Amino acid sequence: MEAPVLLWFRQDLRLADNPALHAAGGRPLLAVYVLDDAAAGAWAHGGASRWWLHHSLAALDAALRARGVALHLARGEAARIIPALAAQAGAAEVHAGRLLEPWARERDKAVHEALGGRLVLHTSATLHEPHAIRTGQGRPYTVYTPFARTLFARGEPAPPLPAPERLHGPDLPGLPLEALELLPRDEPQWWRGFAADWTPGEAGAQARIARFMAQALRGYGEGRNLPGTERTARLSPHLRFGEVSPRQVWHAARAAGAEGEDVFLKEILWREFSYHLLWHRPELPERPLDPRFAAFPFEPDDRLLRAWKAGRTGYPIVDAGMRQLWQTGWMHNRVRMVVASLLVKQLLQPWQAGAACFWDRLVDADLASNSASWQWIAGCGADASPYFRVFNPVLQGERFDPKGDYVRRWVPELARVPDRFVHKPWAAPDGPPAGYPAPIVPPERGRQRALAAYAAMRAAADPA
Repeated sequence: MEAPVLLWFRQDLRLADNPALHAAGGRPLLAVYVLDDAAAGAWAHGGASRWWLHHSLAALDAALRARGVALHLARGEAARIIPALAAQAGAAEVHAGRLLEPWARERDKAVHEALGGRLVLHTSATLHEPHAIRTGQGRPYTVYTPFARTLFARGEPAPPLPAPERLHGPDLPGLPLEALELLPRDEPQWWRGFAADWTPGEAGAQARIARFMAQALRGYGEGRNLPGTERTARLSPHLRFGEVSPRQVWHAARAAGAEGEDVFLKEILWREFSYHLLWHRPELPERPLDPRFAAFPFEPDDRLLRAWKAGRTGYPIVDAGMRQLWQTGWMHNRVRMVVASLLVKQLLQPWQAGAACFWDRLVDADLASNSASWQWIAGCGADASPYFRVFNPVLQGERFDPKGDYVRRWVPELARVPDRFVHKPWAAPDGPPAGYPAPIVPPERGRQRALAAYAAMRAAADPA
C-alpha cells in the first residue's frame, strides 16, 4: 500500500492553488489542522479571528469531505502532535505552507527535526519567499516603492493550481470542531452580527472576488478612500486565513482588466512588503524599527484608551470606525489610518496598545500587516509616515465622507446633524446631540501635542 502524505493546513485553508496539497500528487492524504495557542503565545488568534477560524475550518472540512477525506482536528503542541500523527498514519512526508511569523518559524524547526527532515514547506501565503527579494546591494528592502517596483518587474506570478477533484486517505478520527472552543464566550456576544457581513471559507472568498472584480475594481483608485461606499475588496480576512491565495487574487484582477487594477495590486504588494519586513525584522510586532522612537514620550492613559476603543472620542469618523470594528470585525482602510493617527499622535498612546486592540477585534488580524501598518502610522517603521504627518480627523472626514453617510451609519446619535457639521458636531449652532461626547482632545491641541512629543524624542535621541 502506498504511504500517505500528511497535509498540515495552517494559513492555507483552501483546496485550489494549494501547493502543499498539489505536492501530494494523488497519494493517500491525511489532512490535519492543529490549534496550537501555546506556541503562538501573545500572537494566538484574537477573539474575532477565532470566530472566523471556526467557520473557515467548518467550510474546509465540508470541501474535503465532498472529495473523499475529512479534516483531522487536534489541539495542543503541534511540535508533538504532527510527528505523532505522521508516525501513526505511516506518512512518508509532511507538507505545509510556509509560515513567516517568528514563533511559527521556531516551531517549524522543531517539527522538521522531529520528523527527521520530512517536513516540506511551500510558498503559499505570499507571492514570493521574503528571503528571495533583495536590493541591488543584496540587502532586504526597507522602502515600499522600490520593493513594489521590483516585484512588478519580475513579471506575472505563476498561474494558480486547480483544486483536486477526488481525494482518498486514512481515517484517523480527530476532535470535533466544537472541542477547539474557538467561538468567543464574551458577553454580550458582540460577534453574533459577523455572519451578516461575512462568509468565511474558500467559496465565500471566491464569491467576494467575483463581486469585487465585476462591480468595484473599475475606479478603485478613488473609490477605495470613500468609507461610505462599498468600493473596497474586503478580501483581507480571506487572505489572512489562506482561503484564497495572493496569486489567485492577482490573476483575477489581471483578468478583469479594469481601470484601477494596478492600484489594487499595489495593495497586495503592501501585504507582501509587510511579510518581507516581518521575516527580516522579527521584532516588528513589539519594537520600533527606528531606534530613535524608543525615546518617544508616550503618555499611557487607560481612560483615553478605553474611550478610543468604545468609539467615544468625540471625533465622528474615529468613533464610526471603532464601532464598525466592534460590530463587524473589520474597518475601512482609510478610517484605520485616521483612527490610528488619533490614538498615537494626538492622544500619545503607544502604538502597541492600538495594535493589540486590532489584533483582538479584527477578523483579518495579520501579524505582519497589522504591525507594519501601526509602525507606519506612528512614524517609526520602514517607509514610515513622516513624524509630522498628523491626520486631522475633521478634515479627513470632510474629504472622504463629505455627506456623512459613513458616520451616520455607525454613529446614529449624529443622524440629524447637518452635513456641514457632521464631522464637527461641537461647532453646530445647537452643539453636539445629547449624549455625544466633546472631543477627547481639542482639535487645535492634538497636532501641537504630537509635534511637541516628536521634538522631545528627537532631542533625546540626538542631544547635541
